[in-house]
Amino acid sequence: MTERTRTRGGPAAGPGGGFWAALDGPERAALRSAGRARSYQPRTPLCYQGDDSDHIIVIESGWAKVACAGEDGRAVVLAVRGPGDLVCESAVLGGRERSATVQALDHVRALIVPAARFTAFLDAHPRVWRLVSGTFVRRLDDADRRLRAHVSAQGARRLAILLAGLAELSARHAPPAAGGAIAIGPPLSQEELGSWMDASRETVARALSTLRREGLVSTGWRRITVEDPPGLRAFADSPDE
Repeated sequence: MTERTRTRGGPAAGPGGGFWAALDGPERAALRSAGRARSYQPRTPLCYQGDDSDHIIVIESGWAKVACAGEDGRAVVLAVRGPGDLVCESAVLGGRERSATVQALDHVRALIVPAARFTAFLDAHPRVWRLVSGTFVRRLDDADRRLRAHVSAQGARRLAILLAGLAELSARHAPPAAGGAIAIGPPLSQEELGSWMDASRETVARALSTLRREGLVSTGWRRITVEDPPGLRAFADSPDE
């Protein structure tokens, strides 16, 4: 994990920096000494919905999706997490079963910290409690934006809103190409994108076709590149016809 720009008074947990980037050197060392490293192959769960909350995870590299199974058994994608992100923490701190499954989308390397050691770490480093609280708030904001997008947009524009957000997230971890194109980091399938935006795979395929025709994206197998980020954002912000 790389160092990030720090603000006066200590590191800041910005939306793109992630939890790990907001920790200072001694905090990182203390947390790393409390846990152990582990690697996950693609499609491997990091934690399961309904399990007891016995550890938290900090993703060091790679991408994972957060999904929740409804009463009909269908998994709904809720979010993606990437390098530096803290996952599986809300159930630990809330003392409840896990509310979602976190699954690796590609090769993931992570730091696993037992629940008791993580809470002891937080007690020993009170500043980090604020960072964790900030993480909760940002994720609630993300969920609110998702709900508003579902209400206000349809089809290609709803997908454009999702991809514009993913492009902004991806650009925080890998620089855009020379021409400004941004490769979407999380390798999501059309089915996963559809689950996230509450649409069928066929709707996603039609929406991607529209965005390709407009010159806004290019696609491959589990690969989407935003060729014109400003254009995609403008498309996302335009009213539905």
